[in-house]
Amino acid sequence: MLCRTYCGACLGIEAITVTVEVDVSQGISFYLVGLPDSAVRESQQRITTALLTIGAKMPGKRIVVNLAPADFKKEGSSFDLAIAIGILAASDQYSFTHLSSYLIMGELALDGTLRPVPGALPLAIHAAKEMFKGIILPLESASEACDISGIDVYGVTSLSEVISVLLEEGVIDPLKPIKLIDNRTLEERAVPDFCQIRGQEHVKRGLEIAASGSHNILMCGVPGSGKSLMAKALAGILPPLEREEAIETSMIYSVAGRFANNSKGVGLMHERPFRAPHHSTSIVAVTGGGAKALPGELSLAHNGVLYLDELPEFSRELLELLRQPLEDKVINISRSKYKVSYPCNFMLVASMNPCPCGYYGQPGDKCQCMPYKVQRYRSKISGPLLDRIDIHLDISPVPGDLLMSATSAESSSDIAARVRRAREIQFKRFGSSKRTNSTMTLPEIKEHCHLGSAEKSLLATAVKRLDLSARAYHRILKLSRTIADLDGSTNISVSHIAEAIQYRGS
Repeated sequence: MLCRTYCGACLGIEAITVTVEVDVSQGISFYLVGLPDSAVRESQQRITTALLTIGAKMPGKRIVVNLAPADFKKEGSSFDLAIAIGILAASDQYSFTHLSSYLIMGELALDGTLRPVPGALPLAIHAAKEMFKGIILPLESASEACDISGIDVYGVTSLSEVISVLLEEGVIDPLKPIKLIDNRTLEERAVPDFCQIRGQEHVKRGLEIAASGSHNILMCGVPGSGKSLMAKALAGILPPLEREEAIETSMIYSVAGRFANNSKGVGLMHERPFRAPHHSTSIVAVTGGGAKALPGELSLAHNGVLYLDELPEFSRELLELLRQPLEDKVINISRSKYKVSYPCNFMLVASMNPCPCGYYGQPGDKCQCMPYKVQRYRSKISGPLLDRIDIHLDISPVPGDLLMSATSAESSSDIAARVRRAREIQFKRFGSSKRTNSTMTLPEIKEHCHLGSAEKSLLATAVKRLDLSARAYHRILKLSRTIADLDGSTNISVSHIAEAIQYRGS
């Protein structure tokens, strides 16, 4: 008897339907075809033991399992559950009336319980688009997908519960959407508050502008001047993810199998990611790839912040690889028979010392670096990469009397309110796309960045004196638009242009 069940597989953050065809006929053998990898081929042993555990049995006949379409490799143990259900149906041990209405995913343990699988969220979204009635997932994975509308998401813990759902006994109900409100304070989130940071007002201003328009920023200063602290405090002024952003970012974490890192563990992500890879991290870990073409740090920072501390300490090859994702907001990973793309629309925040010892330009003889060492250190960051950074900030040490001052600085909540207002202006400007000024195309720059004669004259002078590239010119316009939005101004003024040029020329 031939039976079909349905499961899925992820190619990047896109999911496709995999049809599991099971035929039970006369003979004694087990064949698994459809380009399975070793983990899929091993499913026979897991399924056999799991069926015995629930009182069922592996039919002593010829069993052929085909995973279609057969033109791409099936990887992982996520197909166990669909194959097991197909065997039960094809051998007439159970009669499932609406089997074709469900997408079934899960790894079987030997005792019949289910283990979580990656990619539950994109699979649930795909199942809803394909008009499946429901999707059956291990409970730990189902919590990722319970916010998706248009489909019933069943979270189950064992093969017996899956059978109960398919028999429509009504014992297990679909999960309900989870509405979470994150009321944790910055202290509870382990995020520094700007009111705790003395001085550095120009740096705080630069970070506020960067957060408002999602602009890239580079901070250069001596050790102990507060670069890392202020980069971490940036997370406290970023607005929460919009729903569209939350779905897209959560899909990446779901495919990567890192959804457990979500602060709440269930539902969609709400906080913007803040990724801070060490400079010794491998290129594959940063860009993505590996045997299964999983997303790397660039994609895990999507809709959030990628913080690179000690920027020149990263390999030159890795830094050059940042150029294309910074421009295109997507990274492509190619394999011999397929290619996947992951979105990576992140805000780059980088920090560095001015020289290898860190004290170049400071009074006295603190810096002992030879000029050629300073030049070699700085030359690790190429001109094209620096050209893609909108805000350059030089940071000096905070004077001792200011450090001991009892006067409190502006809080992160006050700054966050201005950032939120500026982003709302941008959301209205770009309609339903929920984009920021940093992503403006050339036609959009022409439409939204009108300049008067005085502003044009100032910008033309800056382009000539600073020898700015066309990319730098357009980035100044985008930055000026964000500064004007922070001021609540419809038009870009001379002061907005001047401030944007100042950050470019630092």
